[in-house]
Amino acid sequence: MWILPLIGYAGTVLGFCFLTLAIASGLYYLSELVEEHTVMAKRLLTRLIYTIIGVQAALWLVDGFPFWSTLLGIAAHVVYLRNMRRFPFVKLADPLFILSCVLVLLDHYVWFRHFSHSQTRAYQRSSYLDQADSPSFTMIASFFGLCVWLVPFALFVSLSAGDNVLPTMGTEPVRGVDGRARPQGMVKALVDYVRGAIREIAGSSGMGRP
Repeated sequence: MWILPLIGYAGTVLGFCFLTLAIASGLYYLSELVEEHTVMAKRLLTRLIYTIIGVQAALWLVDGFPFWSTLLGIAAHVVYLRNMRRFPFVKLADPLFILSCVLVLLDHYVWFRHFSHSQTRAYQRSSYLDQADSPSFTMIASFFGLCVWLVPFALFVSLSAGDNVLPTMGTEPVRGVDGRARPQGMVKALVDYVRGAIREIAGSSGMGRP
């Protein structure tokens, strides 16, 4: 077979492009919602952080999760909570914001190492009960999605970078009702920057509309 594999590759590339566009559109819409309802977004994010801290403490007490890994996860969410003090504004050079970015990666690495080691130990044993008691892929993925990545991802969508937003090409600054420029969300700024870059490339190559 020669044609069918090529069709498969082309379908995979198109599917990935459509998925990327769908995710970008969803993030753009969420960023718009946060800009319109800042107080509600801050309240929801604060409650979400407290809820995840409680869930991680319960996992340590009930399911026997490692103490130091759990402590790192709770400490990371406490730092995320400190970023809420000036929500939705953030300075990209703020040490607290930089520490949050470092803790996201460190927390992911620690838990990934924990689950990989536990899976390896479970499948090295001959007992079927030990293997059945080990967490499944769905459980591990859900833990990472809810307890590791959900709050940083929500903060990234919600925060506005103020004067540090990326410059957009061929677009006017975002202005509020009073006519003054207001800070734009980081996700919206990034999407607008990519759109402006594509428009500039298309215009310089003669593919743009007159």
